[in-house]
Amino acid sequence: MAAINFRNSRRLLLGITGGIAAYKVAELARLLVQGGIEVQTVMTESARHFLGPTTLQALTSKPVYTQLWDDSVNNSMAHIDLSRAVDAILVAPASADFIAKIAHGLADDLLSTLCLARNCPLMIAPAMNQQMLGNPATQRNLTTLKKDNITILGPAYGIQACGETGMGRMLEPHELFEVVQNFFQPRLLQGKRVLITAGPTFEAIDAVRGIINLSSGKMGFAIANAALEAGAEVTLISGPVCLTYPAVKKLIPITSANDMLAAVKNEVTLNDIFISVAAVADYRPAISHTQKIKKTDNNMVLDLVPNPDILQYVVNLPNPPFCVGFAAETEDIDKNAEIKRHKKNLPLLIANFAQEAMGSDDSTLMLFDDNGKHTLAKAPKIDQARRLIEHIATLYKKHHS
Repeated sequence: MAAINFRNSRRLLLGITGGIAAYKVAELARLLVQGGIEVQTVMTESARHFLGPTTLQALTSKPVYTQLWDDSVNNSMAHIDLSRAVDAILVAPASADFIAKIAHGLADDLLSTLCLARNCPLMIAPAMNQQMLGNPATQRNLTTLKKDNITILGPAYGIQACGETGMGRMLEPHELFEVVQNFFQPRLLQGKRVLITAGPTFEAIDAVRGIINLSSGKMGFAIANAALEAGAEVTLISGPVCLTYPAVKKLIPITSANDMLAAVKNEVTLNDIFISVAAVADYRPAISHTQKIKKTDNNMVLDLVPNPDILQYVVNLPNPPFCVGFAAETEDIDKNAEIKRHKKNLPLLIANFAQEAMGSDDSTLMLFDDNGKHTLAKAPKIDQARRLIEHIATLYKKHHS
């Protein structure tokens, strides 16, 4: 697979708010500059209590701005000039107070004002005590930011400066650096509409029991995030999962295979690419009881009927989108994957070992297309998703050339 080229313009405004995690930003600034990214730093007054501007000026070779009314800016409009001179803004750490400001459109200092006046993407990396993060007000504010298409990076779980352990740690500098690097990759799917299915389906036996599998939805959600990074307009149809939903254009939660098929039928003709990641149950009970079946001493016979093949339905449409399938196998992965790909007439099928991938944060992927097999060595699912989106974009372009 060809390497991805970076954008020609790589300018980042790095905003820093008050919090102990500010000490990590010096390392982040070093990594960014070392990676060839032009960094302009803006600090709040509170941030200066944790990290000195001189350190950041030395690392970025640029002056550090802290005041809304800065005499060094000729027209006294630093909030406009600074936000127009960059391709993206990253605020790290983003305190609970700053998150509340952005969520409600408040602008009483340079950093909050330029974020409000920006015409570029905004990313924030929250960092705070676990109780502050879990507070309903903070959660409402984060939900508002997501709806406003502001990218939330983290936070992570771990030991906090206060001595407590929980969610609220800022992502590590190398993790934030990787996100910024990915932002500056070209938008390989810009203007394309992508429909993704993810997670398991649940097939009810009665009011309290059902058939489900071990799919966590992590791979499908990672692919949705990677497609968003690549500039796609994403619709995500997801079975029951315990994950934070990505900021997709449209989210459709479903329960059963028939629910998923109905949702796909409603959406598929509006999309350019269909990626079938969901682990759809192959069978469902012939009869689903509305009340709980009482336990007895006798054996219970469960009559199962096949579920619809959603991917096959899409492939057989008169004018189908570019279709990508997934196959979770436990043995003979090459043979079974190729059989499935040819049977369904797919330009690309991704296979993995079910016992390794389901529920895991990383996996090995094997890509099967007309050029043969391509193996993506074991890596975090978000990394695999980005590589996969690159490959899909290449095949899609060839398919439509």
